[in-house]
Amino acid sequence: MGLWVMIAGLVVFLGAHTFTTQRDARARMIASLGEGTYKIVYSLVSAIGLALIIWGFARYRATGWIDVWSPPVAMKHIAIALMLPAVIMVVASYIRGRIYTTLKHPMLAGVKLWAAAHLLANGDLGSIILFGSFLAWAVFDRISLKRRGDAGGPPIPVGGTTNDLIAVAVGVIAYLALAFAFHPAVIGVPVVGA
Repeated sequence: MGLWVMIAGLVVFLGAHTFTTQRDARARMIASLGEGTYKIVYSLVSAIGLALIIWGFARYRATGWIDVWSPPVAMKHIAIALMLPAVIMVVASYIRGRIYTTLKHPMLAGVKLWAAAHLLANGDLGSIILFGSFLAWAVFDRISLKRRGDAGGPPIPVGGTTNDLIAVAVGVIAYLALAFAFHPAVIGVPVVGA
């Protein structure tokens, strides 16, 4: 049952995020609801989807684990190494500097790297569906960005090398927090020493 709840959450969460790429439909919805109401509805739908993903994946891990393949131990080490640049990329999408201008869409690059790293390290069906879905969505969204004319919101100022240094420092701290606190406490899987 947990697997189906997770899949429902993926449909809701990624469906909401995919809807934003459909600019005409999005504009019509904003015109009909108002921008503030649209943002509230979008946030609520995304939060519900995320909650279903987390709860469903936790139930799946506890009661319905399905092995598909057994990744070599080296894949876990590669995944741990890939996660550092993935986290830095996500941070660089908010603290914009040369990393941002070089990658153009560091959030999507970070999500793709995060998903790919987890696909390398996990061979169970739930993980393949979860991380494969996020990888497919990020690839789709990046392609759709090339085809649409707007940036999706007001421009955020882009700084220089100082912003990159801050993004790297914050990214390293976030990476360590995710590895040593969040992952073992929330996901239930220690990243190091398992």
